[in-house]
Amino acid sequence: MSKDGIKKIVLAYSGGLDTSIIIPWLKENYPGAEVVAVCTNVGQDEDLSGLEKKALASGASKLYLLDVREEFVKDFLFPILRAGAIYEDKYLLGTSIARPLQAKHQVEVALKERADAVAHGCTGKGNDQVRFELAYKALGPHLKVIAPWRLWSIRSREEAIDYAKAHNVDLGKITKQKIYSRDGNLWHLSHEGGELEDPWNRPVEDMFQLTRSPQEAPDRETELTVDFEKGFPVGLNGKKLPPLALVEECNRLGAENGIGRADLVETRQVGMKSRGVYETPGGTILFTAHRELEMMTLDADTLHFKRQVALRYSELVYGGKWFTPLREALEAFMAKVSEYTTGSVRLVLYKGNLIVAGRRSPYSLYLKDLASFGASSYDHADATGFINLYGLATGVAAIVRRGVKKETGQVPEIEEMAGFHAE
Repeated sequence: MSKDGIKKIVLAYSGGLDTSIIIPWLKENYPGAEVVAVCTNVGQDEDLSGLEKKALASGASKLYLLDVREEFVKDFLFPILRAGAIYEDKYLLGTSIARPLQAKHQVEVALKERADAVAHGCTGKGNDQVRFELAYKALGPHLKVIAPWRLWSIRSREEAIDYAKAHNVDLGKITKQKIYSRDGNLWHLSHEGGELEDPWNRPVEDMFQLTRSPQEAPDRETELTVDFEKGFPVGLNGKKLPPLALVEECNRLGAENGIGRADLVETRQVGMKSRGVYETPGGTILFTAHRELEMMTLDADTLHFKRQVALRYSELVYGGKWFTPLREALEAFMAKVSEYTTGSVRLVLYKGNLIVAGRRSPYSLYLKDLASFGASSYDHADATGFINLYGLATGVAAIVRRGVKKETGQVPEIEEMAGFHAE
């Protein structure tokens, strides 16, 4: 009998340093247990062709290599876009939204393989451990969770490499020198560590890998029209595109024009502040276009309340609570509120700038006749009564407070207030 009765473990596997050494570590610390590796292709810019050979050589019994890019866009990225979910006003949730999808497929493999446990390579300081494990609890609560970074004695990259060499793990081009910690997928590329750990330091240009520097971007404008139906993007420049192709084309155009760089100090789920730099070219284009369209199609009460709900939605996604009743309930709200978010937004991309050039919708609440400063059906005289009623509470409060002051000798008399008198 293996340790803790665990006979089979399904590992979230990327082929990087941490997950490469986790396989022999699991074999060593759970004697007799079989390790099954799962890698999900969410659009990370990596060569996955030799991954199976590497996983098997490290001690895994098999590798599941799953292409989930279409699902990623359709069922995860587009919902957060429709919700307008941006964490702490700047982070478009690139890594956050990928983890529940990756954990979902890991659990599905674990159930298929009749595994006893799941494992991941997240550290004990970051957000991803929370995201993976909350998904495990929601989708496979009976599975035991193994988090080596919270168990082993390895504490540095150097020690991890030494462990790999001692266990004959092929590291390829991995070396002890690693300036940045990066995570990439179809939506973004993140950068942490190195000189970024001092928030006063400006990121060096060599760090960026997706987007051109605005200085090096083309000396011409690129115009793009994004078409939406019920809050979801469905086409570019009047041409219908499937979700994956649409995001890829927005990424291409955004990256070429230096769009989508964000530098922020964010609040991690575990409480600490961390500094990260993100490249999200296509996502930035789509979020900007979506927001502009909503401002035409949603009434004030709905628009403002949706902004509040979007903040809560972003916190749920960032904190790994994708598979929860509240997030699912908010999704129903977002679907209802986006029934008329259909139309097109024209954008101009130029050297890191994203300029809104036009918007239109068959459900636009903007009526030129009402908004015009020229002759219209709007009766200006109606504003007098409206302001008197709208300002009633303000006026009453002022009268009462001035009356109290008069009794104490602080003001000479109660003054007449906008359109009505104190008795």
